[in-house]
Amino acid sequence: MRKPFLQKLWALSMIVLFSYLLVHNPFSEIYVNTLKTEALPASGGKDPLYGEILHKAKNYEKPAQNAKIDKVWKKMPGYNGLKVDVEASYRKMKPYKKFLEDKLVFRQIPPQVHLEQLPPSPIYRGHPDKPMVAFTFNVAWGEEYLSTILEILKKHHISATFFLEGRWAKGHAEAVKMIHEGGHEIGSHSYSHPDMAKISEDEAAAELKKTNDILRATVGIAPKWFAPPSGSFNDRTVALAAKMNMETILWSVDTIDWQKPSPNTIVDRVRKQAHNGAIILMHPTASTAEALEPMISVLKEEGYKIGSVTELLDEKRIITRTLSH
Repeated sequence: MRKPFLQKLWALSMIVLFSYLLVHNPFSEIYVNTLKTEALPASGGKDPLYGEILHKAKNYEKPAQNAKIDKVWKKMPGYNGLKVDVEASYRKMKPYKKFLEDKLVFRQIPPQVHLEQLPPSPIYRGHPDKPMVAFTFNVAWGEEYLSTILEILKKHHISATFFLEGRWAKGHAEAVKMIHEGGHEIGSHSYSHPDMAKISEDEAAAELKKTNDILRATVGIAPKWFAPPSGSFNDRTVALAAKMNMETILWSVDTIDWQKPSPNTIVDRVRKQAHNGAIILMHPTASTAEALEPMISVLKEEGYKIGSVTELLDEKRIITRTLSH
C-alpha cells in the first residue's frame, strides 16, 4: 500500500517542479516579452515611432476621385486614393528607429464611380493628377517608318496604342502582327478613313464592324478603343462605338506630324503642350520616327511616365518620390 502512494507523491512533485521551472524559466520570460514587444504596435501600444506614424499618416493620405463627365474634357477616368498602411510602415522604419518618409507604405483606395459606368462620351485625356502621357499612332499609311518607331519604343520599354485603319490592316497583316507582338495595344481607326460625322448610321456601323473583324482575324483581339479619322465624330458615332464595346478616343496634344515639320519642331511642340494625362497624337512619318527618341527623353526629364491609352486611363495612382502634404 505504501509503495503506490509514494509513486503518486513523486509524480505529483515532478509535475509541480516542472510547472515552476516553465513559468520561471528566463528563456520563457524573454519569449513572452518578445511577443509583447512585437504585438505592441498592432494593439496601439506606446512605441513613440508607431504613434508618430499614426499621427502623421493623415497628412499623406489622398481621397479617391470618381470618374466623371467633364464640361470641357468630356469623359474622364477616376483616380485611386492613398491611405498609409501604418503597420507595414512601422515595420519598415523600426530598424532605423525614426520616422522616414521614403519608408511609408501605401494602400490604394479605388473610387466609387468607374469609367465604364459613365454614359457614352469621347475621351480626350487621362486624369489631371496622373503624371503620365499616352503615345498614340493613327496608321493608314507610313508602314516604312513603323520598324524604326517600334525599335525605339522597345528600347525604352514603352507600350503605345496604334489605331489601325481596317483597309490598311487587311493589306499589311505582317505589320499588324509586328505591332501586336511588340506588346502594343491595337485600336480601330475605321475601315476606309471616312468623315464619321457625315456618313449614315449603317455606313458608320459597317466601318467599325469590318475593322474589328479584320483585327480579330489577324491578331485575335477585338479593339476596345476607337479613334475617329481626323477627329470627326458626332453623338451617333460615339454611341455606335459604345455598342461594340469601344470607347471613343481623341487627343489633347497634336504633333501635327502629317504636315512633315522638322523633328525639332515636333519635340518642341510636345514639350510646350505636355500635361498630366495627355494623349499625344502621332502618325508613322519620317519626322516622327526621328523625333521620337528625343521626345521620350524630354518627357521623362519632365517627370512623365509614358504608356498606352489603357495604362493612362487606369485608375492606379502613380506614387512619386516627392509627396505633397
